[in-house]
Amino acid sequence: MNIPENLMYTEDHEWVRIEGDEAYVGITDFAQGELGDIVYVEIETEGETIESGEVFGTVEAVKTVSDLFMPVSGEVLEVNPKLADEPELINSDPYGEGWMVKLKITDKGDKLLTVDAYTELIGG
Repeated sequence: MNIPENLMYTEDHEWVRIEGDEAYVGITDFAQGELGDIVYVEIETEGETIESGEVFGTVEAVKTVSDLFMPVSGEVLEVNPKLADEPELINSDPYGEGWMVKLKITDKGDKLLTVDAYTELIGG
């Protein structure tokens, strides 16, 4: 299983890549594996400020629909436009082309997990 060391993680299986005061957010390799084939992503929060822990969208797999939880507080600057036509990018490249939102961070909070803590959480 792929768990990049340059990212932070949440107990809800989202990842965040912080770049200065901006961040990219997606779901982990573990999460996409548990969900199975992703067929649809609904994120309608562009331009909104979302608090850490709040739902920012949903991801639909063949068998289930799951909420997406914001790992840090911030304003959603961009939703990955590729996911509208290629939601399967989340399965094939969850940490790259399968990113979900880009945001301007207002508060990092204190709930982010290191790679070691996340690996322990998922039993790795």
